[in-house]
Amino acid sequence: MQDWRLTELDSGERIVSERLDHVRSAAVGYWIGVGSRDEHAPESGVTHFIEHMLFKGTARHSAFEIAEIFDGLGGELNAATSREHTLVYARVPDHHLETAMDVMGDMVFEPAFAELDSEREVVLEEIAMYDDAPQELVHDLIAEAVFGDHPLGRPVIGTAEVISSISPEAIARYHREMYVPGNIVVAAAGNIDHDQIVELVSRALARRSVAGGERANVRPPLVQAPPPQLRFQQKDTEQYHVCLAAPGISRSDRRRFAASILDAILGGSASSRLFQEIREKRGMAYAVYSFVSQYTDTGQVGVYVGTREDNLAEALAITAEQIAEIAAGKLQPREIERAKENLKGRILLSMESTSTRMNRLGKSLITDTELLSLDRIVAEIDAVEPESVSELAATLLASDRLSAACIGPDEDRFLAALERVAPNLASAA
Repeated sequence: MQDWRLTELDSGERIVSERLDHVRSAAVGYWIGVGSRDEHAPESGVTHFIEHMLFKGTARHSAFEIAEIFDGLGGELNAATSREHTLVYARVPDHHLETAMDVMGDMVFEPAFAELDSEREVVLEEIAMYDDAPQELVHDLIAEAVFGDHPLGRPVIGTAEVISSISPEAIARYHREMYVPGNIVVAAAGNIDHDQIVELVSRALARRSVAGGERANVRPPLVQAPPPQLRFQQKDTEQYHVCLAAPGISRSDRRRFAASILDAILGGSASSRLFQEIREKRGMAYAVYSFVSQYTDTGQVGVYVGTREDNLAEALAITAEQIAEIAAGKLQPREIERAKENLKGRILLSMESTSTRMNRLGKSLITDTELLSLDRIVAEIDAVEPESVSELAATLLASDRLSAACIGPDEDRFLAALERVAPNLASAA
C-alpha cells in the first residue's frame, strides 16, 4: 500500500512526502539532479563548490543569520554532493518546519554567492585534507582507474587548480542552468502535512528572481567502461592503502539485490569473509571491507584494505581467494541466510529515522528509480538465490576486469603483491 504522496507543480518541481504521526520531527530535503559527473573537466568541482556557497547567505539572510536560525530551532542543516545529485537537507521539530523551509528555499533558489573567495579557501583546505587522508584519497584513485577520462572517474570534490581559478560568473551561470525547478525534488518525512509542503515550496518558487526552466540536465550514458587500469601514488605512509574494483551494475538492475548480498558476504559486515579472514584471524588489517556503488547507467564494486608492507601480498592473495570461492559457488547456506537477515534488519531499523525515510523518497525520484515498498524490498532480498550471488561475483570481480589503486611507499612492492590478484594488470605496468 502506498504510504507517500506525490505532487508535480506546473514548473516541473516534484514534491514527495510521507506522514508519520508518531514522531515530533520533520526531515526535508531539496534534491537537485546535478552531480560531479555532469561537469566538464574545466569546471571539475563546481557542483560541490556551489553546495558550499548555498550556506553563505541569500538576499534575505546572511550566512551567520542562517546558522543562527537553525541553531535557534534546535535543528540540523547540512548538504552533500555526489556524482549524480546534490542534496540540501534539514531535520527540525515539526512546529519549526515552515521556518526551516522558508530559509532553505532561499538557499537553493536565491543564493547570494557572498564571501566567495573565503569559501574558496575553505574548499581548498578540504581538498588538502583529503590529500592527507590516503584511506579516503585511494577511492578517488580507483574511480579514475575504473572509469578513466569519463566524469565518473573524477573526484566529487574537484581539483585545486579549478577551485582556485573558477570565476564567480561561471559559478552563477552553472547554478542558474542546473538549479531549475524541473531538475529538483523536494522530499519530506515526519509529522507533516503534504499540502503545507506544497504551499511552502510554491512560495519559495515565487520569490525566485530568475524564471525557472525545464529539466536541463540530460546526462549522456556511459556506453562502455575503459579497460582496467592501474593507479599508484607514492606517499611515505605506514600502510599501503589498496582498492581493487571493477565496473558494477546500475541502480535499476534487477541484480542489485544479489549485489547487496554479495557485498555483505564478501566484506560488508563484521562476519564477512574478508573481515574475518584478514582482520580477525590473521590481524593483517584494521580496515578491510567491500563496497558497492550504483549509478544511473553503471556502477562500481570493489574492495579496500589498508595494511603494512609485510602483510600486503598475503592480504591481497586472501582477497583473491575469497572472491574466487564465492564465484565458484562455495557458499554456505548459513552465510546466505545471515547476509539476508543483516540486510533486511538494517533496512527496517533505518526506517525508524525520518531522515532515512526522506532520503529514500528523494533519492528514488531524483534518480528516476522505482520506489519499492518495504514489503517488496524484503521479498526481493528473500528471493535472491546463492547461484545469483556466485554468478555476479564471477561476472563482476573476474581478475581480468579488476582495476587497482594504491597509495604507499613503494610501487614495486605493490606490483609484486598485485601479481597474485590481477597478473595481467601488474605485468602491464
